[in-house]
Amino acid sequence: MSNSVYSINKGINQSIEFKGLKAQYIWYLGGGVVGLMILFAALYIIGVPSLICIGFVGTAGGFLVFKIYRMSNTYGEYGMMKALAKKQIPKWIKVYSRAVFMKL
Repeated sequence: MSNSVYSINKGINQSIEFKGLKAQYIWYLGGGVVGLMILFAALYIIGVPSLICIGFVGTAGGFLVFKIYRMSNTYGEYGMMKALAKKQIPKWIKVYSRAVFMKL
């Protein structure tokens, strides 16, 4: 028998990554691009000159890519969801009665 050499996939259970974007940020960028395409079509149908449409959508697209890459680098895979969940937690709870602490 001859010895066989197999490569091992060490990326098991890792989140997907595409050109530095991690996890859900790929979907955010895809949705933003689709939204910008719809915006371009709407502006063009309304009658806005095409150079202005291209300039506006190009600037908005650049800003979108910049913001999404920045969020991906800042928060990572799950950090943004954790930050949004942390904002939902109340800072304090006001109780005006001691009945909550008494056993019945």
